[in-house]
Amino acid sequence: MTRFSKSDCIDDLRRRILATELAPGLDLEEAGLSEHYGMSRTPLREVLQRLQGEGYVEISENRGAKVASMDIAVLRTFFQTAPMVYANIARLAAENRTTVQLDRLKDAQQIFAKAAIGGKADEAALANHRFHAVIGEMAQNPYLVASLARLQIDHTRMSQTFYRPAAPAESVLVHKAVEQHDAMISAIESHEGAMAIDLTLQHWDLSRDRMERFVRPDPLPVDVVALKDRRNAV
Repeated sequence: MTRFSKSDCIDDLRRRILATELAPGLDLEEAGLSEHYGMSRTPLREVLQRLQGEGYVEISENRGAKVASMDIAVLRTFFQTAPMVYANIARLAAENRTTVQLDRLKDAQQIFAKAAIGGKADEAALANHRFHAVIGEMAQNPYLVASLARLQIDHTRMSQTFYRPAAPAESVLVHKAVEQHDAMISAIESHEGAMAIDLTLQHWDLSRDRMERFVRPDPLPVDVVALKDRRNAV
């Protein structure tokens, strides 16, 4: 049996949650996890507490740990908040990025493009997660980066739907997402903050409807503000 270190266990549980291999709301049974990771209960509980602090796991005194759920209240806040956070981070990234970070972003984009165009939904969602995390690092704003990290947990889980196109028209959207990433890189590289905001909001709009269908067939009853009409908010 393979024995995982706490660090490797944390990384693997993050990956499994983001890929929805462990579904939202799933109860995490300690005995099974201990056996799977070759880890005793005490370090496993430390792992789960760390993941709770990051927003991947919820722990209650009576029911133990479960994968963070995505109920209507959570998702209402997500759809209202995400475009504001992403847009502000894009602007700051264009202002503050370093050459080293830009190289990392381009590397992340290569991995993303290969997975997305190749139809590998899980890999594409995780690569997209990394792409936007690098942009978050470029922003150099600890408050926004903390918000981004929490948003990305739900965003990555819902984006599984986007990267599994059910029709040719939806496949076109995936290719469009790859192109938008390239355009975002160019805007950030050129320190074009306003352009980075516009491209980020276009990118958000591209996948929003598909992500809502992750939750239910009909769109969620939420009022999502079109930030391109409210640039004073970013």
